Amino acid sequence: MSLDLSASPWNQRRARREKAFKYLCFGSTLLAVLFLAILLVGIFAQGLPNLDFNFLTRNSSRHARNAGIYNALIGTVWIIGLTIAISVPVGIAAGVYLEEFGKKNRFTQFIQLNIANLASVPSIIYALLGLALFVRIFSLGRSIIAGALTMSLLILPMIIVTTQEALRAVPKSYREGSLALGSTPWQAVTKQVLPNAMPGILTGVILSVSRAIGETAPLVTMGAVFVNMPPKGIGDSFTALPLQIYNWSGSAKPGFQELAATGIIVLLAVLLTMNSVAIFLRNKYQR
Repeated sequence: MSLDLSASPWNQRRARREKAFKYLCFGSTLLAVLFLAILLVGIFAQGLPNLDFNFLTRNSSRHARNAGIYNALIGTVWIIGLTIAISVPVGIAAGVYLEEFGKKNRFTQFIQLNIANLASVPSIIYALLGLALFVRIFSLGRSIIAGALTMSLLILPMIIVTTQEALRAVPKSYREGSLALGSTPWQAVTKQVLPNAMPGILTGVILSVSRAIGETAPLVTMGAVFVNMPPKGIGDSFTALPLQIYNWSGSAKPGFQELAATGIIVLLAVLLTMNSVAIFLRNKYQR
């Protein structure tokens, strides 16, 4: 005669706890999505009436009816474009070296421990570092290149960590099979391991860029100014969408609160556009 273990009191209590935990997780997720939906509905209801072509092509102004976001939009594109160009190649190269070619000794372990810790450092610390290093020591001033270098420092540890994790997820048989066929270690990594790890790497890039595009603290600390003209080069002064939204949201003049909501919509559109490109590349490598 077989025993029905599922009917035991211990298994019944375990099943009830598992079900309660599942409902708790579902309720927490639903609550977070509900708050996000309420926030987005409020922003779109307040900001959509001001969103038109003139708002996107006008520069900032002291009068709400004449204010636009063109200068901040161009500044954001400059900052994020340079940040990606600087941090992504350096971060991926550092992650590949530490995971595939670096010797596993105490020194590399010390480096990896510090990189993991730097990934969780608040952005204001990187802002102070960028202010001291790039603005003052290197005399780059409050320019686009100084802001991009500071943002690169901010997201570089995250890119390195996610690159290493993506490389670890690739089976060792890929490396061993490539080496057995006569490939060099460099060929095995670049032709077999790295393409298979690229979806995970691009996921880390998406998260890193998403963090960088919405950061305000580094820009405020570095002294980014509210310029009324869009930048034309990496040495020009600039403003950015988060900084412009911060300025409008704190203004006591009528009309600027609505412009801040409209600026948030534009910032979300820029973020989703850049993420869409990265998601397209990730899906391409997955196929």
